[in-house]
Amino acid sequence: MKKLLWLFFSVIPMLCWLSVSAVQPVFAAQSTTDVVVDSAQKEQLRREIVGDQVLPGEQQEYVIGHGDILSISIYGEGDMAASAGSSDPRPAVGIGSSPQQAASGVDVRMDGRVSLKHIGDVQVAGMTLTQAADYLKKLYLTVFERPIITVVLVQSKSRRYTVMGQVNSPGIFFLDFPITIVQAIARSGGFNEWAKHDVTVIRQGSGPASVRSKEKKTLKFDYDDFLDGDDLEKNIYLQPNDVMIVH
Repeated sequence: MKKLLWLFFSVIPMLCWLSVSAVQPVFAAQSTTDVVVDSAQKEQLRREIVGDQVLPGEQQEYVIGHGDILSISIYGEGDMAASAGSSDPRPAVGIGSSPQQAASGVDVRMDGRVSLKHIGDVQVAGMTLTQAADYLKKLYLTVFERPIITVVLVQSKSRRYTVMGQVNSPGIFFLDFPITIVQAIARSGGFNEWAKHDVTVIRQGSGPASVRSKEKKTLKFDYDDFLDGDDLEKNIYLQPNDVMIVH
């Protein structure tokens, strides 16, 4: 029975994940002055259709981070990247079994900036896509008369989590899809022969180190209890910067 539950909760979801993992999540935004329907209207209409249902990843808008690859364009003018963008076909070094294909766009550098035509280096890390589009529109108003800015997340590289301890393939993984503790165990090769099937998740939050230290908390998960149908709610979705230790 436990083997059947393992297949249902771990292997089958992982097969589904692998079928879509080659397609990177894409988020896009235009400056708010170029969007006819505002956020309040969208949310009101969405609630009329689905009620209060919330899916993983819906809680907040994507925040641009270091290493992300963006496409920034102006309607009628094309791509604003100052260079050809990322061209290295190799997966990031040390990223577990979570390789990503090379993508074309402008890289958010370690200093949080991107290099764009006409306006040079611009700080975008820490902004949502909408905030970045609004900011860039104001900058490009000094160059073009009525620029319509589109900012697209081509590839997410800043959102990561770490798996350590008694699994077959520990490492750092891209959080490129909503993933639970059980799915993360399967993604890292499953338990090794010394595992006691207990998991600790250290949640560090996001933002500056001083903020993360205040948000830090520890979450416990017992895989055997999960297989017995107990405490199913503890099979939480991982968040960026989570450290998962398998005992």
